[in-house]
Amino acid sequence: MSTAAKPSADAASIEPLSIGEVAQRITVIRGQRVLLDADLARFYGETTKRLNQQIKRNRARFPEDFMFQLSDEEFANLRLQFATSSSGHGGRRHAPLAFTEHGAIMASMVLNSERATALGVHVVRAFLELRGLVSANKELASKVHTLERKVSVHERNIAELVDSMAELLATPPPPPKRAIGFVTHEDKKTSKP
Repeated sequence: MSTAAKPSADAASIEPLSIGEVAQRITVIRGQRVLLDADLARFYGETTKRLNQQIKRNRARFPEDFMFQLSDEEFANLRLQFATSSSGHGGRRHAPLAFTEHGAIMASMVLNSERATALGVHVVRAFLELRGLVSANKELASKVHTLERKVSVHERNIAELVDSMAELLATPPPPPKRAIGFVTHEDKKTSKP
C-alpha cells in the first residue's frame, strides 16, 4: 500500500498568483530588484508582523544579499514615490525589509505554510520574468542605438545633399554667350522675336 502524501484541501484552494501582479510590486533599491516585506507577506497570505517575526527568529538564514532593511532616507523616498501614509497617520513606524529573489524563497521556507510554499514558485518566476524583460530591453536599446547612429549618418548625407542643391539653385545663371563672328544690324533685327 502506498503512503504517498495527499495534498490537503487547503492546498487545492490556494488562489493562483499572477506573475504580472508580483512583477509590478518588484522595485529596484540599492541596485537590486526586491520585494518589500508587506507585499511578500500579502502574497504568502500572512501578516507583515508574522513575516517579520519569523525573519527575526531565523535571522541567520537571511544574509545581506538575501534581505536588508531600508535606511530612513530610502524609506522616506519610498513613501514619496508610492504616496503612503506617514507614521503619525497609522502608517509604518519602522523601515520595511527588502527581499531579493533568494530572500523571497527563504521567506517562504521559514513561514512554513502551504500557501507560502506553493506561491514561492510564482514569486521566483516573477523575478525571472522581470530579469528577462530587462535583458530584452537592453538588447532592444542596443538595436535602437545602432539604428539611431545609421539614421544620423543618413540625415547628415541628406543635409549635405540639400545644402548642395540649395547652393546650386541660389547661384545666378551664367550670362548668355555671345555669338562668335561678325554680326550686322540686319542679323540683330531678325534674331529678335
